[in-house]
Amino acid sequence: MGWRGSQGGAEVKACILLIEGTNCEDDALAAFKKVGFDAEKVHLKQLTKDCVKERHRTLSDYDILFLPGGWSAGDYIRAGAIFAARMKSRLGGELSEYVDDGKLVMGVCNGFQILVEAGLLPGFDGISEYPEAVLAINANGRFQCRPTYIRHDNLCQLTKSMSLGNVMQVPVAHAEGRLNFGDANDEALEKLEKNRQVIFRYCMPDGKDADGVFPWNPNGAVDDIAGISNPHGNILGMMPHPERVIEPTQHVDWTRKKYKEGDGLQFFKSILEQVR
Repeated sequence: MGWRGSQGGAEVKACILLIEGTNCEDDALAAFKKVGFDAEKVHLKQLTKDCVKERHRTLSDYDILFLPGGWSAGDYIRAGAIFAARMKSRLGGELSEYVDDGKLVMGVCNGFQILVEAGLLPGFDGISEYPEAVLAINANGRFQCRPTYIRHDNLCQLTKSMSLGNVMQVPVAHAEGRLNFGDANDEALEKLEKNRQVIFRYCMPDGKDADGVFPWNPNGAVDDIAGISNPHGNILGMMPHPERVIEPTQHVDWTRKKYKEGDGLQFFKSILEQVR
């Protein structure tokens, strides 16, 4: 049973949205349930009501919308582009209202790519009509599946309960994670810094800057950025997978270092605290 909060005694609810090609939804489901959410996997067609009536769902009924990793729609055109286009064309108004109401949105890996393609991130002036950034092919041109270290550099609404400066071991698994803004890199980085939108940066195990050096920065992302929020802080996108390191034994060095819990669990605990 999920945690029962003060909102009319209702359970806090998480929507893990999927279409063909997504993955990690089971990992995310387990993580949300472990901390006390009433979480369920929801197909996009359930929100658009393109299914039998008993399976219909309404976005506003959920406290957080989670977009998982994978290769949604085969990542044709660009990573996350088709999923983003479907969301905007069929849920545009509902999605805007959901965000404007301060509800939480989180995208991991392909989910981050979807948020960028949908114009929800970086969101300098709200939801943009066209993408303002890109998660491009990794600098070395190869798929990277490895443990990384990320540092919590700024708070957003989803990370309020996490310690600033904390270094976490969280894995990545992507071919297109190199965040950049093209010719607008300098301007965009200035805005991100001013708004404190850079939530996570890749770093070395001791917390020192990765300085773009592989493998500490696994994809060549500008300014070592691993995750950003929108200016309001209720939308978070990140490439590393916190849902894949919930248990102590999911750390690569678990036999040498005694973990009380997986580093990723604190993300989901923090989200629960914010909803409460």
